[in-house]
Amino acid sequence: MNVPFSSTVRSLWIFGLLVVLSGVFVGCDGDYRPRAIGKEGEVTVVMDSSHWTGPVGEAFRENVTPWIETLPQPERAFELRHVELRDERVYESIQDLKNVVIAAPLSDSTNEANFLRRRLSEDARKAIEDGQSALVDKPNLWRRSQRVFFATAATPEALTGVLEEQGQEMRSSFEDITLKRMQRDMYDDARQFSVEDSLMQRHNFAVNVQHDFRTAIDTTTETEGFVWLRRILAETRREFFIYYKENASPSELTPEWVYATHDSLTREHFRGNVSGFVRIDYRRTLNTRESNPLDRYGYKTRGLWHFVEPAEEEGDFLPLAGGGPFLAYAFYDRPSDRIYLLHGSAFAPDYDKLRFIRQMEVMANTFRTKAEDTGADSSAVASTK
Repeated sequence: MNVPFSSTVRSLWIFGLLVVLSGVFVGCDGDYRPRAIGKEGEVTVVMDSSHWTGPVGEAFRENVTPWIETLPQPERAFELRHVELRDERVYESIQDLKNVVIAAPLSDSTNEANFLRRRLSEDARKAIEDGQSALVDKPNLWRRSQRVFFATAATPEALTGVLEEQGQEMRSSFEDITLKRMQRDMYDDARQFSVEDSLMQRHNFAVNVQHDFRTAIDTTTETEGFVWLRRILAETRREFFIYYKENASPSELTPEWVYATHDSLTREHFRGNVSGFVRIDYRRTLNTRESNPLDRYGYKTRGLWHFVEPAEEEGDFLPLAGGGPFLAYAFYDRPSDRIYLLHGSAFAPDYDKLRFIRQMEVMANTFRTKAEDTGADSSAVASTK
C-alpha cells in the first residue's frame, strides 16, 4: 500500500517528478528480480551525518521510528541503520535492502542531495526551491518486497516539517510491508491446513496456523465459542485465542468490554503452573483505539499482561513473576451477528519482544470467515487500518 501523497506532492507529479529505475527485469509473467534482503524490522536511512545528528534526524526518529511503550522495555518501531552515500559501493549495497529512506534538502551540496536532485525534473526542482516538498514512496524500486522513500525539501527546516507531518504515514507503509514479508516467511513453508479446516467447519472462521502450534482448547456452547492455540518452544511461548459471542450487538463493544472479557477468559484459561493467572497489567501503558480491525467496526488494543493472584482485599490482585506484551482485536461481524475477540501474546524473557508480537499480529490478520474464504486467497494479510 502506497503512502497517500499530500497535495503538494501531487503537484510535483504534475511538474514531472522523474525517478530513474535501474536493473529492472520484468517479464510478461511477473517480476523475476530477487527479493530484498537484510534484517526484518530494520530501516536504512541514507542521510548526511550533519542532518542525522540534528533536527532532521530527530524528526525522523520521533515520527517514523518512535519508541513503542506497550512492551516490557520500550523498543523503537524499527531498528535504525544510518549510512552516508559516500561512494558507488554504498549505493549498490542499499539497492539490496528491504526498507530504505534517502533524505536531503536540495539546498545542500551533499551526495544525498545530488542523488535526489538528479532525479527531479527542472520544474520539480524549481517547485521545491519555491517551498514545496516531496515524499515519494517507491515500492519494489530495485528488488521485490522492497519499500523505498525519497524525502526532500528546499531547506533542512522544511525537510524537518515533511518528516513531522508525514512520518506516521511512512511508518505505516513500512509496517504494512513488514507484516506482508513476515506473513510469507511464517506460512509459505509449513501450515497446518487440517487445523484451519477444522476451525472453519466447527466455528465458521479460521486463521493461518504454523506447523508447531498446538490446539489447547476448542469449545463451543449455544452462545459462544473459544479456541486457544499455543506455540511453546524451549525459550519462548506464544499464545493465540479467538473468542466469539453469538447474536451480539455492536453497541456492546466498548474498551471496558474488551478489558473485562479479556481478563475473564485469561483468568479461566491462562493459569500458572503453581498459582496465579494472566491479567492485563493496568499499571503500564494500555493503548486502545476505535478502529476497523480486519475491515470491521471495533477496537484494537496493545498492552502488557502479567501473572497475578487474588489479594486479601476483594477485587485487588498481587503481581507475580512473569509477563509480556499482547495485542487484541475486538470487532463486530455483521454477516454472522457475532462479536469476536482475538488475542495474541508472547513470553520471551531473553529476547526483544516486538518481532514476536508482530508475528501474533500477522496471525490475527489472517482471520477470515467462511463467507470470506469462499473463492478468496487466505494467504493475504488483511487490512487492519
